Amino acid sequence: MPASQQNRDLISSLIRDIPDFPKPGVLFKDITPLLASPAGYRAAVTELAASAPAGIDVVVGMEARGFIFAGPVALELGAGFVPVRKPGKLPGDVYTQTFSLEYGDETLAVHTDAIMPGSRVLVIDDVLATGGTVGATAALIRRLGADLVHVSVLLELSFLSGREHLAKLGITETSAVLTV
Repeated sequence: MPASQQNRDLISSLIRDIPDFPKPGVLFKDITPLLASPAGYRAAVTELAASAPAGIDVVVGMEARGFIFAGPVALELGAGFVPVRKPGKLPGDVYTQTFSLEYGDETLAVHTDAIMPGSRVLVIDDVLATGGTVGATAALIRRLGADLVHVSVLLELSFLSGREHLAKLGITETSAVLTV
């Protein structure tokens, strides 16, 4: 079996389903067992980094679980890491973007000087659900004058049509380690 398939099988075995969290009717995909496994965590970072096109300058991760993967992927690629955070968490001047999630509205922020114009950016997140978080992050990246070249997620919840939402926003270079 190829290493990539072995990694995907390991990752899949370490993600557990939690019914009715954070509210009734939602089946939450819990990655904490994956993170607790050194082999599983390494496999996830390896697969996310493998999806990156050449020449990435900056890896962006969104609060909070995107940070867990984006930082190590940035190191793996020899790129910088930029956090996109909730309002009030960054000390400098910020741009903000509000968007809708499956559970309500949210706002994200990034430092106004976090990414140089023209930089090639890879966005990493744990889950692609409706596409709201990635869409808002893409808007912030564009506002900074950078080029979003790829989005890579650990897990895509295809039944929520996030990839289709992103395509409507002009974000077509998207990959997922696992799709359910």
